[in-house]
Amino acid sequence: MAKHKHRKNGKDGGDGARREPDGAEAAGAEPGAKMKTKDYEREMRRLHGELVAMQEWVKATGAKVCIVFEGRDTAGKGGTIKRIVERVSPRVFRIVALSAPTERERSQMYIQRYLPHFPAGGEVVIFDRSWYNRAGVEPVMGFCTPDQATRFLEQVPAVEKAMVDANIILLKYWLEVSPEEQTRRLEGRINDPRKVWKLTDMDLKSYGRWDDYSRARDAMFKATDTAWAPWYVARTDDKKRGRLNIISHLLGSVPYEPLQAREVKLPKRKVKAADAGAGQPLRYIPTPF
Repeated sequence: MAKHKHRKNGKDGGDGARREPDGAEAAGAEPGAKMKTKDYEREMRRLHGELVAMQEWVKATGAKVCIVFEGRDTAGKGGTIKRIVERVSPRVFRIVALSAPTERERSQMYIQRYLPHFPAGGEVVIFDRSWYNRAGVEPVMGFCTPDQATRFLEQVPAVEKAMVDANIILLKYWLEVSPEEQTRRLEGRINDPRKVWKLTDMDLKSYGRWDDYSRARDAMFKATDTAWAPWYVARTDDKKRGRLNIISHLLGSVPYEPLQAREVKLPKRKVKAADAGAGQPLRYIPTPF
């Protein structure tokens, strides 16, 4: 099994994952040809094996990993998270996707409702959107005041410094999609019964505010891209390449070492000839397939 070398994450990342301008401003940044599904699935199988190895290291060492996913609507956060957790244990990998705050939560310190979800020893917590709602969605859509957003940007680096000082491995990913690809994906949700639930009123309201989101994103990067908690940007117009690149970077950012594989042998067992139901009538489901 190929092992990813651990890289220290500094201010400049050192791995080609620095911030770049919008897709329209950096034409050609994405590979021209879409990745073939066969190649994608082969590489994903390898990375899934590495994620399991990372999981076992996290369990054995009591490591704490916190991964934040942010980005524009349709950028692929949910799909990327789904592939990360596809072959690992939900007891180790937890996904946190908080709904709108309650009245009580709105009266609390803003970061307070996120604190209970931070990882304990032996856990990997993935935030599908996070406390950075206060830097993007909320100010753009008018859910908080400009002063509240500014105060958040001033305070959050100290909170993240406290997380890192508490030995939490904190990784922050921004998924960037071009305006043309975002339009294509939103249109694709309209008539697809598998995806229509993803098309929310918020998506429609925010669709026309591309530039507002760009300005909010840039202000967030400027204030919170720190040496201890840098932002990493992934271009995701090609979903397959984007997912592989993110998972590969994640594995290279956690200093795990594969544990020694234990030898496993199945014990002998006895199976009764009439084992199923022991005479009790059973209700089997229909078998149309």
